[in-house]
Amino acid sequence: MSTNSCIKNLLKFICLLQRNSLNTCALDAGCTKPFLGPIVNNTCYNTRVITLYKRNGEIYEATYTDEAGNINTSSLFRVSDVHNDCCTLLILTNNGTEYVSTGEYITLNINCICAIKCLEDVVVENLCERR
Repeated sequence: MSTNSCIKNLLKFICLLQRNSLNTCALDAGCTKPFLGPIVNNTCYNTRVITLYKRNGEIYEATYTDEAGNINTSSLFRVSDVHNDCCTLLILTNNGTEYVSTGEYITLNINCICAIKCLEDVVVENLCERR
């Protein structure tokens, strides 16, 4: 059982928001709208970009291999799944104008996370593929 329930609950909430936004872009104001608040535009965001912090206050970074075979690091993630005390995260990168999927995932013990910073809600194309 996780001793880090506030982090776990937040990750589950972010994951649920993202799952609800993947298949529908409700532009109506009805009861099936997958988010709270007014409709301000017709963009359906599918990702809440997050960074994670370790217990020592350092930002958590993960390595990934780019299309050219170079090994890089990133501290940008998208929550893919939360199960028991583990979370699966898609590693993202920022190319200056947009967030891009690296196509690589990590699984992290939730108890290793001390803090989460939500950066922004964005559209990430090809969530399961590298762009």
